[in-house]
Parts: sequence; structure tokens; C-alpha cells
Amino acid sequence: MSLVRVHNFSISLDGYGTGEGQSLDAPFGHAGGRLHSWFFGTRTFRRMQGEEGGSTGVDDAIARTWADGIGAEIMGRNKFGPQRGPWQDEDWRGWWGPNPPFHTLVFVLTHHPRPSVEMDGGTVFHFLDASPEEALRRAREAAGGLDVRIGGGPSSVRAFLAADLVDHLHVVVVPVLLGRGERLWDGLEGLEQRFRTEAVSSPSGVTHLTFTRP
Repeated sequence: MSLVRVHNFSISLDGYGTGEGQSLDAPFGHAGGRLHSWFFGTRTFRRMQGEEGGSTGVDDAIARTWADGIGAEIMGRNKFGPQRGPWQDEDWRGWWGPNPPFHTLVFVLTHHPRPSVEMDGGTVFHFLDASPEEALRRAREAAGGLDVRIGGGPSSVRAFLAADLVDHLHVVVVPVLLGRGERLWDGLEGLEQRFRTEAVSSPSGVTHLTFTRP
């Protein structure tokens, strides 16, 4: 069976995966770019933007595995955009421009489904009001035997971890303290007992933690 994977998920030292006050002008709330600055300089990120160059060290070596063997993605609505409640603007097509980096079917979890959105490069956003189990069933059907990536945000990753549906979890601990926002680990006491855990430190100051099912 295909694996369920989480990659490049950054958290602060106090466990926050995003800051407070997400908006159109602040996709990560008051955290700004602090949780992801380690990633922005990598060759992987620059290629996602259609650019050349970028670092090729530890951070890039780990980050670039995010797309290998992925056939579909599941993300929460808060990753797709800043709107809450019933959709007021169905013209919104995500943060990533006309050619998002996913190039697969993407299932967006929301209590307010809307028509699917087809983008350049093979990305199609489908909007589901579904449990983690049902969303994963749909994503696996679409993935055609390839793996399924859980793209975030924190509440979505936490829900799939709580349901014991994740096989591979890559978390990047960034040496900042946010103090507020949305935490990843709440309600997941004992999670480490399900996985083998490895840690790799980077010159950028972050620590890559990888949780893999035995």
C-alpha cells in the first residue's frame, strides 16, 4: 500500500507550526518567514519558483525528497488560503500562482466544499468535507499506487497523526520562539513510540527530525 508522508514541516522551539493572525498579506501570521527561512535559500525552493541557483547542503538534500513518488496531496483549508467560513470569493486559487508546485490532484479539507479548480501543470484542487480516513481513501484512489503527502497546516497534520495514518513525518525544528499560533504536538503524547526517530542538525541552525514507521 502507498505511504502517507509529511515533508518539510517547520515548527518553532515551542511547537508552533504557524503564527497567529493569518491573512492575505501574512500567510503565516505573525511568524512571517521565520519558520521557513532555512528552506527559502535551497535549490529545491528556487526550482519550485522556476529559478536557478540555491544552496545544496544538508537542508536541500533533505528538503528535495518532498516530491519523490507522490501521487496526490491532502491539505487543510488554512494552507490553501486565508478565507474562513462560507466562500466569499471563489476566484481565489491559492497562494502559488497559475502553476502551483504540486502537479498532482490536491484534496483541500473544508466544511464548505466548492467546485474543483484546475491549474496549470497538472494541479487540480478538489474540496472535501471529509474525515482524515475518507480523505485518504479518495487521495489513494487518485494517486494510482503512489504515495500521498499531507501538506499541512498544523491542524491537518495533527488530525492525521491522531488517526494513526502517517507513515513518514519530517519535522524541521527552527530555533525561534513564537509564543502563539497553532501548535503541532497538542494531544499527541506518546507519538514517538510509533516511529523510529532520526535527527540531523544543519549549519542553518535547524534540526531535521524524521519519524518513520518501523
